[in-house]
Amino acid sequence: MFKKPIWRKVFIGLGWLTTLSGVIVLMSFINIKKAEVVCKDIKIYIPGSQYFIDKEEVDNILGVQSDGLIGRKVDNINIHLLETKLKANPFIEFAKVYVDMDGVIMVEISQRQPILRVVNRFDQDYYIDQHGLKIPLSPNFTAKVLVANGFVDELFANRVDSLHTDIAKQLFKTADFIRRDSLWNAQIVQVYVDQNHELELIPRVGNQRILLGNADSLKIKFDNLLAFYKQALPKVGQDTYKTINIKYTNQIVGVKNTILKTDSAAKAKPDSTKQVTTQLQH
Repeated sequence: MFKKPIWRKVFIGLGWLTTLSGVIVLMSFINIKKAEVVCKDIKIYIPGSQYFIDKEEVDNILGVQSDGLIGRKVDNINIHLLETKLKANPFIEFAKVYVDMDGVIMVEISQRQPILRVVNRFDQDYYIDQHGLKIPLSPNFTAKVLVANGFVDELFANRVDSLHTDIAKQLFKTADFIRRDSLWNAQIVQVYVDQNHELELIPRVGNQRILLGNADSLKIKFDNLLAFYKQALPKVGQDTYKTINIKYTNQIVGVKNTILKTDSAAKAKPDSTKQVTTQLQH
């Protein structure tokens, strides 16, 4: 077995040493140049159609004017601290701050997305976002989302916080289901929590209350409600029923406005409900 000539090993070693020296020199050059770079501008990107926080407020958080960021050497600006300040804002879900080679500070912000506005029984008013976190209202923007009120016990400490009560978690689950369905998102405008902590839905069209009960088996309940809308209401009229009870997964019970009696004919079989749902998908 032949051994590699010693000179070949020397050349390989010299090659690695030269490469490493080049990297060190290059990094030193970059650091020297960075230390000389001055902040020329600040560009802020806030994607989305909801503006709980605008560019002016971001400027205030960063201290663009008060701290005189523009014109200062980039090396003297604490980028990590700027990110931390932004992330402390309750309307900001994600923030990234970095500097490009031209001395422009780039700020990328992702806002929290509310899906439910809650007015609890203590008259506290707040949002619940898509991750199930409570956030405050904004003086800049009002989100057009589902509203929940009534006997809601979930308190709000005016800061981003998780949900603690069962009723708040049920409200979040219901709101999340409704917002994901374009039909129900357009039709349901309010959720009322009664004194027994049961949920009632208020539709945009029609004067009836929809008794949901709890947030279990939501797909089955709403499929049954859709079957009722398609099969029963066209025959008797939109405002015939005072309440539509969809608490039970195997039937719908309607209470009429006039005679206020249970309409046992308004039952939706599981098979027919599935068939209606399938037709809607087509």
